Amino acid sequence: MDAISTLIRMARLDCAVDLRCLVSGSYVLDNPPAAPGNVPFHVLLEGHCKAEIGNRTVDLRAGDVLVLSRGQRHVMRVIADTPTLSAERQQGDAMETVRDEGTPTVDLFCGHYLYRPGAGEMLFAGLPDVMHASFDLVTGSPLLLLGDLIRREATFDGPGAGAMLASLCEAVLTLVLRGDGRLHPAATMPSAPWTAVPDAGLRAVVNAVVSEPQRNWTIAELARIAGVSRATLTRHFSATTGMGVADFVTRTRMTIAAELLTSTTGSIDDIAAGVGYRSASAFGKAFRSATGSTPARMRRDATEQVRTRANQT
Repeated sequence: MDAISTLIRMARLDCAVDLRCLVSGSYVLDNPPAAPGNVPFHVLLEGHCKAEIGNRTVDLRAGDVLVLSRGQRHVMRVIADTPTLSAERQQGDAMETVRDEGTPTVDLFCGHYLYRPGAGEMLFAGLPDVMHASFDLVTGSPLLLLGDLIRREATFDGPGAGAMLASLCEAVLTLVLRGDGRLHPAATMPSAPWTAVPDAGLRAVVNAVVSEPQRNWTIAELARIAGVSRATLTRHFSATTGMGVADFVTRTRMTIAAELLTSTTGSIDDIAAGVGYRSASAFGKAFRSATGSTPARMRRDATEQVRTRANQT
């Protein structure tokens, strides 16, 4: 399995569309900071919006996807030629919908990805704060196809619509992570998530490390996989992903370790060996440095979160 598919599977995301905006006049959505573990996203299928994130404004057009990896407070403004019209919110089975009195010129889906302590937390921690991708809504465009299905399920709003929308929203995230759309640079961050590396040699390196985290990877061995010199790999990898090769290897190992800690009952010694560490103490030190938590604490936190959610349902 390729690296992106592996990481998304390990992240075990719960996805949901919370709100659909079908409006013709100006409209404002003030989104407070998301709760821990929540990553807001917006998919604009028609119209024009602006997202205000701190002191930054992101212009969104039809075919744009916005993902806020840190759950930042943000304001979404619908840009329209007409003033704000009287609008109503309707709660459906799958989501809430806001409509005003005019013929809709904006179709905006707002939702969130929910991750648990573990691999999902590590995945989003390694991504840019703001991911803004633009997709051409032309025949054959992946977002056009997904958008049509999202609209159909949202309009249906019947049995199974919530599950369908969750799957479709995870597919949208996959498009962003693999760089199917044009990605816009976020302030002080790489222009694209490291998962979207365009170079075939670097993709081979990423896939190799994700597939075999237990191997004692060296720069020389990874350079051979990429088909370049060690110096070229070091320079190119850092420039493309925003992190050094050694940092990437460590982050990948810790992500996989977090998944094993939170989804299996394997011993810490076995998990340490499975991600390339000869001793639990060396693994624990590296894990704490990368995550801010100990392996045992992350396992307890994940267990407690599962128990809390079960009690809430």
